[in-house]
Amino acid sequence: MTTTDLRKRKLATDDKPATGNRRKGSSGSGNGVTGGRGPSGLKLSFLCLVVSVVLLLFVFGISENASPYLARLATKLGYSKVQYAAIIDAGSTGSRVLAYKFNRSFLDNKLVLYEELFKERKPGLSSFADNPSEGAHSIKLLLDEARAFIPKEHWSSTPLVLKATAGLRLLPASKAENLLNAVRDLFAKSEFSVDMDAVEIMDGTDEGIFSWFTVNFLLGRLSKTNQAAALDLGGGSTQVTFSPTDPDQVPVYDKFMHEVVTSSKKINVFTHSYLGLGLMAARHAVFTHGYGKEDTIIESACVNPIIANRTWTYGNVQYKVSGKGDAADIKSSSEQPVVDFEACLELVKSKVMPLVKPKPFTLKQHTVAAFSYYFERAIESGLVDPLAGGETTVEAYRKKAQEICAIPNDEQPFMCFDLTFISTLLREGFGLNEGKKIKLYKKIDGHEISWALGCAYNVLTSDEKFNNS
Repeated sequence: MTTTDLRKRKLATDDKPATGNRRKGSSGSGNGVTGGRGPSGLKLSFLCLVVSVVLLLFVFGISENASPYLARLATKLGYSKVQYAAIIDAGSTGSRVLAYKFNRSFLDNKLVLYEELFKERKPGLSSFADNPSEGAHSIKLLLDEARAFIPKEHWSSTPLVLKATAGLRLLPASKAENLLNAVRDLFAKSEFSVDMDAVEIMDGTDEGIFSWFTVNFLLGRLSKTNQAAALDLGGGSTQVTFSPTDPDQVPVYDKFMHEVVTSSKKINVFTHSYLGLGLMAARHAVFTHGYGKEDTIIESACVNPIIANRTWTYGNVQYKVSGKGDAADIKSSSEQPVVDFEACLELVKSKVMPLVKPKPFTLKQHTVAAFSYYFERAIESGLVDPLAGGETTVEAYRKKAQEICAIPNDEQPFMCFDLTFISTLLREGFGLNEGKKIKLYKKIDGHEISWALGCAYNVLTSDEKFNNS
């Protein structure tokens, strides 16, 4: 499956029958029901049970999120088989393995997710730019987790994929390729099913599409008309993906539109990956404002003056970050040191706004589901309850930013910037009004929100999609 193939956007849901060489169910499962007449009471009861189970499985199969219990029941009764996929997300700040256990029905070839593995290691693969073998070792440790989750007898039929995101996109091409080649050598010895393009830098468009698919699949919205918009904030980039509600809006976004094909309909989706607007990339741009490329000792207007020489690493460069002002004067002063919020806000705007092209001006019409750093910073700052999670607003992000910037917070030295950036991205960048509700997720029904789930579905249904393209 090539990157060109991926851009065809033939991303099938679990309710699309497969073609190709996958095992199919028998069409004669009901022969016993219409056979001879006058069966004994015992036979009749048994046949009624079979028919009931088949009907139950049919109803079970057409739902987007079926019960794991029913999935296991289907397997035990011989109506489906277990299938696995292992996806490694090589992000800018860390690498994660997501291994999925699916149920594939012999009746209609639908995939149902009922178990997954999620493990993470830091730092990200790009941190090993000068030591590819160590980078591959960090991936091997994640691969070992997948080995423990997936029974050995399934390894040869389990697709293994690594997609690198913004961290590797920002590296020099030669260094990125050396890292990928080291991982390819590792995968070649893995005993899993590995395609020739299984290890690559993922296009930002695919990242957005797969995340959107994951969110709407887990929310049960893929077959509906009101799919949620998906906002993913990573370290190096941020993705915005939604399906315009008005057909007249489609031509406006032109080359940023892609067609997602499900069994029930075709969905036109806007998606764009804004490289440089990830949280860590934006930090770097703001913190180093006014400094040269070689400068590593820096002061920032978005850091509280009480912070002095705090170590922060970005792009394999270690910086010493301090707030504006003299630390000695601050300690002897009776006034509480604060960040000049307005000065910080204007600096953030100057870095954010030029990169928001195109502007997703109809995003405000949609239910917004936000995850990754949107979720993490809301939890860490106390904006939403860490147990309840839930919902906040654009205005709440801005107010929390102002609150944090007015506190000399030594334990969260960069939270002032992070929240100011997020509120600016949502409000001034994406054009969301202050009262716009933002639904925050890390998991839905116990499953991680990650583009990896969409990727797994894409890999496992690639035959059925692209044979018809």
